[in-house]
Parts: sequence; C-alpha cells; structure tokens
Amino acid sequence: SEGQFRIHTRKFMTNRLLARKQMVVDVLHPGLANVKKADIQTELAKRYKADPQAIMLFGFRTAFGGGKSSGFGLIYDDVEALKRFEHKYRQARVGVLDHKRTSRKRIKETKNRCKKARGLKKAAVLAASK
Repeated sequence: SEGQFRIHTRKFMTNRLLARKQMVVDVLHPGLANVKKADIQTELAKRYKADPQAIMLFGFRTAFGGGKSSGFGLIYDDVEALKRFEHKYRQARVGVLDHKRTSRKRIKETKNRCKKARGLKKAAVLAASK
C-alpha cells in the first residue's frame, strides 16, 4: 500500500480441532484512513509463513480518532481446512465459495410447495426449483 502500517497480534491461540491459528490483529496506521485487508493478509502470510488464500480476516473496526484498527484473524493450515470449517458467508465474501443467489419469492414458493408434498415428491419439488 502507499502508506506505512504496522501489525501486532495478540491473544494468539493454536486451535488444532479447527486446524487453524486464531488471533486478534491490531493494525497501526497513522496518517491513513484504514488499510486494505489484502495488505494485512499478505503481511500475516509472510510473518506466519502461510498461504495467503488460507487467511480469513474479519470484524475490523477503526478506533475513534483513527490511526489504529483492530479485527480478528484466522490462519488455516490449508485452503481445504478453510473450506471445511469456515462460515459459508465469509467464504463467499473472499471468493472461495461461489454463492448462487435466489430471489426471496422463489424460496418462499418452493417452501410452500414442499409443505404440500411428502417423501419422494418433496425431493422432486426441490429438484424442480433449482
């Protein structure tokens, strides 16, 4: 990025059950409004020798007065672990998961058709709605 920023991590924890390292990320950026998540991602990848695609950053808030932001960082062991354990909406946000949108009306119509069907007919109704 154009300006200078420094990253500090705190509350670092290795979570073996979810195949990740998790931490609170503090970004010091005096003179900058904020820092791109992509820049923070590459910096963390260098620091922890990880794949940038396997890093999930979220929940960043800039402190009042600026100059400092804090958020949460998850560094998965690999991209497969990220796909297995990470929330679908966050995967869609970073482009790992291709999210297909359906209109509310179509979802509701399918739900109400499913109420009337039982067994194999219900599966047929669901298949027809896709």
